[in-house]
Amino acid sequence: MPLPPPGASPGTAPGQPRPPAPPRTQAAAAHDLLICAAAPALAASGTDGQLRGQGLQGFYRSGVRTLARMELRLGGIEPMPLQGALTSAAEARFVGSVRIPGDPDPDPALTVERLRHADGTETVTVRNAGGRPARLPLEITFGTDLGLLGDIAAGQRSADLPSQVQSAGLRWAGHGRSASVSARPTPHAVLAGAGVLRWDLEVQPGARWSVDLQAELESVPPGGRPPTGRGQGVPLPWSEPEVRCDDARAQRLVPASLDALAALLLADADRPTDLYAASGAPWRFGLTAADALWAARWTLPFGTRLAAGSLRALARRQHAGRHGGPGTATPSGAPAGAAAAGPGEGLIPGPMRHGGPELPPTCTATEATLLFVTVLAEAWRWGLPRHEVIELLPAMERALASLRASVAEGPDGPEGFVVDLSRAPEERSSRTAVARCEVQAQAYRAALHGAELLAAFARPGAAEWLSWAAALRERFRERFWIDDLAGGRPAAALLGGGRTVPAVASSFVHLLDVGLSREGGLHEGLLDREQTRLLAQRLAAPELDCGWGLRTLSAKSPRFNPLGHRSGAVRVHETALAVAGLADAGFEREAGQLLEGLLGAAEHFDGRLPEMYAGEQRVTGCPPVPHPAACRPAALSAAAGVHLVLSMAGIRPDAPGGRVVVRPASSTPLGELQLTGLRVAGEPFSARVSRIGVAVVEEASPQLQLGAG
Repeated sequence: MPLPPPGASPGTAPGQPRPPAPPRTQAAAAHDLLICAAAPALAASGTDGQLRGQGLQGFYRSGVRTLARMELRLGGIEPMPLQGALTSAAEARFVGSVRIPGDPDPDPALTVERLRHADGTETVTVRNAGGRPARLPLEITFGTDLGLLGDIAAGQRSADLPSQVQSAGLRWAGHGRSASVSARPTPHAVLAGAGVLRWDLEVQPGARWSVDLQAELESVPPGGRPPTGRGQGVPLPWSEPEVRCDDARAQRLVPASLDALAALLLADADRPTDLYAASGAPWRFGLTAADALWAARWTLPFGTRLAAGSLRALARRQHAGRHGGPGTATPSGAPAGAAAAGPGEGLIPGPMRHGGPELPPTCTATEATLLFVTVLAEAWRWGLPRHEVIELLPAMERALASLRASVAEGPDGPEGFVVDLSRAPEERSSRTAVARCEVQAQAYRAALHGAELLAAFARPGAAEWLSWAAALRERFRERFWIDDLAGGRPAAALLGGGRTVPAVASSFVHLLDVGLSREGGLHEGLLDREQTRLLAQRLAAPELDCGWGLRTLSAKSPRFNPLGHRSGAVRVHETALAVAGLADAGFEREAGQLLEGLLGAAEHFDGRLPEMYAGEQRVTGCPPVPHPAACRPAALSAAAGVHLVLSMAGIRPDAPGGRVVVRPASSTPLGELQLTGLRVAGEPFSARVSRIGVAVVEEASPQLQLGAG
């Protein structure tokens, strides 16, 4: 038998055409969409306002696409797009124009305005600025597949479901779900087969006509009651601050960031006042514990309500487990004095996260569990009421128990260092764990914060955790430091046998995040002063700083990819961490350089920083390149925008100790900075930083002693 010709598929006879290959799907992109968000709802379209069912376009609620298509035609033609922009994180405005058929005037007489809200409402207004009546039909074509957001994001697209007439609109049902769209005023005609609502308009000169549309999800997938958004009557979990600043970019960034964060607020259905932040729209429009905790931590200057709600919501999800008995073994190098955790005990659940080309994936449960301790301790310093702290102490102690159980022993991993908290027991014997640089920093900070809480509330174990943290600091300085021609740098991770992962990455910034301590002070970090200086130089060098922020991986790495999540893209929150940490450590020139990069990028993103963008080198006249998989809004980048600006004021409270310290950046990279409407110890707090770096507290609780750092 002769061989088939090259390229022919098996079973294809010579000379016959090859059957077409099935179409390949590509994950949907969001970088070119205009997204309105009001958790748990969102709407995505192009800047023309039309919903065409392409990619992610549509109205969504609770992860279901209620509407995929909503295409408007006036007189049989689509309006010419003139403008499409967000008016807030939850609302958008689209403007188009239409010429009246037969009108000799070259200027369009009709404008079509669409005011859209993420919750599924839209108002369409037709205005006639011409000199004669406009008589023409308005037709809006609707359709939906009732698809799930996760499937649509992966590039899957089902056929539209057949529509049915329902009162003043249309209805769809399928896949165990149903949705409807209604209109006021009632349409003159409903064409169910085509999914069209039609109005025969007659708009007089100088007049206007409007229709209100409402898309609703009538039933949701099974699996319990989904989270709700911030309900009516539930206030925002922060004060209404005002930021005045010589740098207009920073002045615009804070309100825009808070607006974006407000669009992501969720609550469990049975606890409507315990608000927390969804990770981001459109990809992770639900609770990711680590992201929610970062958002809560960085909004503490505006009050402790978001932190309290987030901590309580996560404590309800924490793996409780059972403590071992008095004789339970404690891993070597871990503090004694309390029982070790059982498998999974104390974990705050979290999804897996890509680790980049140098390291395996990691579970965000590790970051969330350690950050839980820090957020509780710092919320207490900012003024979280004592009884609310006491309520959360058992969850904090369980988190510390999980940390204790994650210290590697002998062949289990780098002995004495903290590995992934979520590893199953069978993984401990099958493969050696990785001790990551950032995890050591987070564990060290959690140990110090946990010790402070245990001591303040007369719980056992404080001294042991302080001793363990000091020992970890010594081990880290000795074994995690790599000497090189530039003076040295931290290792990205430590493997079994003491082998180091020498990658140069943005994860180093967590070493600068030392955490708030008593009397307005900061904890000592894992690095000594000289190591911190060398790290500051490395972060400000072009291999990491692309001019728009920190790359996640050095541009000198052979695996560098400017669009890689962990191999070169700029992740906004890590650059914000670096800015604050460098300023606190006294390296203000390097902090100012990175601050300028993020503020410059924010201007190109209309003051609304996405989760990440390409780590390409900054070139005059070229804006930063967006990332197709970036959330925008995203809790991390929105809260980071707030932290970026407020960290320049250096406000460090100790509400339990009755003290607040203000230590601004002396180089004043933002010029004069005035902050009003903050909250310390539950009372209003305002401060002003002059252009020469002098801080003045203008409003504070009379019970607070004021000091300078």
